[in-house]
Parts: sequence; structure tokens; C-alpha cells
Amino acid sequence: MRARTKWLVLVLLLIFFQGFVYQQFLVLTESGLRVIFASGEFSELIWVCLAVLLIFSVRAFTSFVIPTISAKLSTSALFELRRDLTHHILRLPQSYFDETSSGELILRLVNQVQELSTFVGQTTVKAMRDAATVLIVSSYLIYKNIYLFSIALVVIPLIAFLMIAVVRRVRKMQTLAEKSIGKFISNIDEMKTGMRTTKMAGQEGAEGQRISGSAQLIRRYTYKLMRTHALTPPVIDLSSAFVYMLVVGGGGYMALSDQFDMDGASIIAFLIGLVIVFDPARNVAQFFTQLQSSLILLESVHSIFTVKAEEFNSGKIYNDNINPISIKFENVNFSYNTSSNTLRDLSIDFKPGTKNAIVGSTGSGKTTILNLIGRLYALESGKITFNGIDISTLNMTSVRDQITIVSQDIVIFDQSLEDNIRYADPSATKEMIIDAAKKAKIDGLLLERQEQPVGPNGSQLSGGQKQRIALARAFLKPAPIILLDEATSALDAVTEATITRSLQELGKNKTTIVVAHKLSSIEDADIIFVMDKGSLVESGSHSDLMKKKGQYRAMVKAQKTNTV
Repeated sequence: MRARTKWLVLVLLLIFFQGFVYQQFLVLTESGLRVIFASGEFSELIWVCLAVLLIFSVRAFTSFVIPTISAKLSTSALFELRRDLTHHILRLPQSYFDETSSGELILRLVNQVQELSTFVGQTTVKAMRDAATVLIVSSYLIYKNIYLFSIALVVIPLIAFLMIAVVRRVRKMQTLAEKSIGKFISNIDEMKTGMRTTKMAGQEGAEGQRISGSAQLIRRYTYKLMRTHALTPPVIDLSSAFVYMLVVGGGGYMALSDQFDMDGASIIAFLIGLVIVFDPARNVAQFFTQLQSSLILLESVHSIFTVKAEEFNSGKIYNDNINPISIKFENVNFSYNTSSNTLRDLSIDFKPGTKNAIVGSTGSGKTTILNLIGRLYALESGKITFNGIDISTLNMTSVRDQITIVSQDIVIFDQSLEDNIRYADPSATKEMIIDAAKKAKIDGLLLERQEQPVGPNGSQLSGGQKQRIALARAFLKPAPIILLDEATSALDAVTEATITRSLQELGKNKTTIVVAHKLSSIEDADIIFVMDKGSLVESGSHSDLMKKKGQYRAMVKAQKTNTV
């Protein structure tokens, strides 16, 4: 909002002008009452009424201009906040997304930012208008009769005590309410993602209870929050009634007494002034309770910016575009958490221009090796090199530019097939996309669907079709390093055989690393690395490992037995 200071100053001036209108209304009201009670000149009364109409017409115009300007300022500022948040989130390390649910991100980017927009654009502007009204009208009432106004101040300690108590409870309830909403959104996302499993298992009832439990927490904390907010108006109303009683009594005494310069017109105008002051004062008091809720939202949104983003452009640029890349792990240790190491003192050498396979049981560290090559995580110790260069010293963008990955976690957008393939290279021509689709054996579907969207997360596609989109992306933008993480697991045998031949063509003079559970698909690998509990236990070609009669041979025999 600092970038919009000039407009904010204009809004502030218009707000003070609105407060000045109320002060002039009191002056004109008192003048009109004196005309009625004293002189009785009808023409004078007409001029007073016209003056009142004029100043309120101007106020009506400013009442339109102020929220229009403030809405434009706040929506623009909040757009920039969403934009900056999104750009920052896209540069956060993978570990952040491992620990943060999609529900939390949706809550912050959608709900909380929108609530902040409403607070800044509407609630705050109204509070400033009310505060200006209180300040200007109160100053006029003090000028008219400081004794009567002093009577109105007796309720301030009570209101202040109430606000302190309410603010503390609001902060607590708002925090709990936001957490419960985040949990609810996460549960909805999980429900949608796992709907096929839920239906097949007949667990709609259990899923409904789980979601209802989250909704019940929202209801509980939201009710307590609203009940806390509801404490403010009745106390202020009772305080106002008490003040009016004192002012009527005290003002009546002053009007009847010869010691004070007060008449009936002055008393009535003073009471109208108090009515004008107390309603905005109540709104200002409620604003401070709403402010506490908004500060909780702001802290939640701002917490994203406190997470350090990845430095994409720091470090040396890898610019060896001629030689195939040798990838070497040297005494690498890594863990996703402190409880256990995923990789233990791992040393592996992926020779340049070769096809390498990594096999092992679930949790042995296969996919982790691919993640570390792409610098998705930082090592605890050891180093990984490209042609002898430590990749931690390289520009992260240039490291990832050397890699084409086809993983089992395929990102599919609710766009056309052509757009989904183009995701790998936005500058690709239609001819390039069709050529890549042919190599991935999905060109028929591409021509059939044309511009039709494929549904949220590719819901209208089969698992094999999604995998072929991922393969088409790899063919569209090949890189010196090709990482295949269960890349053909969802394909039928005929399609897999055809695509394997295309992948062999793609992998010429490139360093290919394949992670596969189907051991028959990696028998042609130049070297196979066998992992177990984060350590390398065997390595060699298929024929070499079969001769060793070790873990690899046992895995091959087990698969053949299960197949039979």
C-alpha cells in the first residue's frame, strides 16, 4: 500500500471532509432550532434546510468516491500480494511442500488474502471515516461545553477494559478457527483425490464422518469467535444510554440555571452530536477486535515469506554442451527427517552416455537419488558432481536444464493434450509437439481430442495415457541427463516395447538413469545398482549380477515366480 501513498492521502482528506460535514450539520441544526424557538423567520429556516441538503449531497458524493478509490487500491495491492506469494512459493525448497498440506496453501492464497482485501479496502476505510467523525464532532462538542462532554468520558475506562479482554480472546479464537479451516480444506482435497478408492471400498460413510468432524471444529471455533465479537455492542449501548441520561440531566440543569450559557437549542444539538459520536465510536471499538483477527491472517500469510526461497541464479553456470555428463555421488548422506538416514555414505558413479538402472526394495533410496541429482534437497554431507563439478556450486537453473525427468508422479493440467505436452517447452511449434506425441505413441489421441480439456488432474485419461504425455514432454525437450522413475509402469506390454525403442533412441549419447520395479525392463542397462536401506549393496550388468547369486538374482527369481 506504500506505493499508493498519494491516493491514500486523497482518501484521508475526503474522510476528514465527511467528518467536517457532521460538524457543520450540528451548527446548522442549532441555528435552525434557534430560528424555530426565537426569531420565527420562515425564510431563514428555508436557508438552513437548503444548506443541510447541500452539505449532505456533497457527503453522499464522497461516500461513493471513497469506497470506489479504496476498493481499487486494496484489490490492486492484494493482487500484487497474491502474485508475489505465488512467485515466492514456486521458489521454495521441496522440503516445504513435503511438510505443508495443499489445504494450508489454498487457505492462505485464497481465503486469507481475500479477507485481508475486504479488511483493508472496506473495514479499515470505514473505521478511518468513523474515527474522523468522532475526532471532529468531539472537538466541536468540547468547544461548545467541556463540562457536558467530560460527563461522556466516564465510560471510557469500562470500554477500554472490555476491549482488552475481547482482543485477547479474539486472537486465540481466530488462530484456532484458521487452523480448523486449513484442516477442513486439506480433508476436502484428500477426499477428492482418493474418491475412486473411497467408492471402491464402500467407505463413503466413514469419509463423511471424517469431513464432518473437521467441519464441526470450524463451527465450534467460529461460533466462539462470533460470540466474542458480540460482547462489544451491548456494553457500548448500555454505556451510551448511561451517558445520555447524565447529559440530559446535566444539560437540563445548565439550561435552567442562569450560571451557564446554554439554551434548549444548544442541549438538543449537543445530544444529536453525542448520537453522531457514539455510533462511529462503537464501530471504531469493533474495528480493533476485527483488527486482531486480520493481524492473525496477516501473520499467517506473511509466514510464507519468512521461508527462504531457493537461489536459482546464484553460482556458476554449467555450460559444457558438448560432452555427455558423468554423475558421481561421493560419500553422500541424506535424510528427510532426523530419525533415520535415507542414504548412508553412498558413492555411485553414473558413467557418461550410459544407461544406468537403480533397483531395490521400497524405501531403499532409489527415487531419493533422482531427487538429489535435481537438487530438490540439500545434502547433509558428501557431494554430487557433473563431470567433476560439485553441483552445489552451480547455478540451480543450469543444473535442472541438464535434466529431463519422467516420474510416476505426473502433473496433468485441465487443458488440451497439446497444451499439456507443450508444458515442457512453451516455445515449441505444433509440428514439434506432434512429432513428440508420435514418439510417445499418443498422437492418435492428440488428433482425436483436439482442443478438449483432459479434466482436473487428467481425470479423463487413463494412467497409461498420462505416462505417455510425460514421455512426450521428454521427447519434446531432451536433455543430457534423462531420469526415468517408473516411466513405463502403466503401459501395456506392446506399447511399452515400442516406447522402449523410442527411449533408446532418445538416450543416445545421454546419461540415462532408470528406476524400475519391473526388472525385465532394465536387463539391457549398462550397469545396474542394487540399493538396500540407503546403501549400495551390488552393482554390475544383468549377466554379472545373475552370476553373483546375490540380492539382485533373488529379486529377479522372486518376480519370475510371482509372474508365473
